[in-house]
Amino acid sequence: MPVELKIPPVGESITEVEIGQWLKREGDLVRADEPVVELVTDKATLELPAPASGVLSRILIPSGQARVGDVVALLEEQEVQAPAAQASPKPEQASSPVAETKVMPAAARLAAQSGVDAASLKGSGPGGRVLKEDVQRVLSTPASPPPAPTPAPPQGERRDEVVPMTPLRRRIAERLLSAKQSTAMLTTFNEADMGAVMELRREYGESFQKKHGVKLGFMSFFVKAVVQALQEIPQLNAEIRGTDIVYHRYYDIGIAVGGGEGLVVPVLRDADKLSMAQIEERIADFAARVKEKRIKPEELMGGTFTITNGGIYGSLNSTPLLNPPQVGILGMHAIVERPVARNGAVVIRPMMNLALSYDHRIVDGREAVTFLRRVKELIENPVRLVLEV
Repeated sequence: MPVELKIPPVGESITEVEIGQWLKREGDLVRADEPVVELVTDKATLELPAPASGVLSRILIPSGQARVGDVVALLEEQEVQAPAAQASPKPEQASSPVAETKVMPAAARLAAQSGVDAASLKGSGPGGRVLKEDVQRVLSTPASPPPAPTPAPPQGERRDEVVPMTPLRRRIAERLLSAKQSTAMLTTFNEADMGAVMELRREYGESFQKKHGVKLGFMSFFVKAVVQALQEIPQLNAEIRGTDIVYHRYYDIGIAVGGGEGLVVPVLRDADKLSMAQIEERIADFAARVKEKRIKPEELMGGTFTITNGGIYGSLNSTPLLNPPQVGILGMHAIVERPVARNGAVVIRPMMNLALSYDHRIVDGREAVTFLRRVKELIENPVRLVLEV
């Protein structure tokens, strides 16, 4: 009986996905948990794994929209061997053709008669062996003519290119518009002297990386500073539910990460309990999996406060938009050496502009300014992050 490949629940309030790129074709062998197709949600692009090993016998929904629970493909279950690591050939075997070990005899004969390079085909037999049917499939498929060269538009021609918005980009647009319309958002600014943090990174960065296998970045300092400031100013670690204010007594910090299709915000759960090494490790893992489209929907939900770093793109200042129902977001920016006054003298220091956007419905200006000033103090005196003073 065929095994059904279904759209699983992919997150709270998400009922539809868009079928993206199929990573396997009909007739391909797949192993259990091997990615078969990409699913594009309004939060991220995910890979749907095979529930069992077998042959992808039929694709039911090749593209377009699908709902949670829909069957998108069928698998004929069978045992599939894991690809074995191939040892390097001995010198006297170096000239032996790959087809001798990969291509079945009948397939090799037909391929030789028809001029098909059988060794380059993806086999559908056990262990990926090329069968006669695989060669016949190639012969029965008409060759695609080479694409006609696209003529270069005449110089000075005015033209438009229309590209549909992806579900993720549509959802980002909706959330950003909703944030502007449904919150009383204000932004307050300050600046931080990054010299002390930069000196710590210079002094201990190499030993930190050797011990933990990850670089000591700026973000772990800011996560620690934000958590400590939230503990002192709980209004920024809250949300509005109807006519109630809910104060969160835990600290789940969203970290904005740029992906191929837009910004996503995976969440560091219980950030107050994490060491700086653990923070850096998880952020690096998030960034890698966002690029590989392996981030999980549940990892993008439930943050209580967000940090975004426009400085990696060169931004000097911004007014970051809230991520509802959160009521605060901290914007980091590029570090720039500029003249500042210190003890009555003008000196050149590495300065970063900081921006805190907040929902004025439950956060007053005094609280917002105090919060941002506290973050500044902790960053400029990072020993306080360790001593928690």
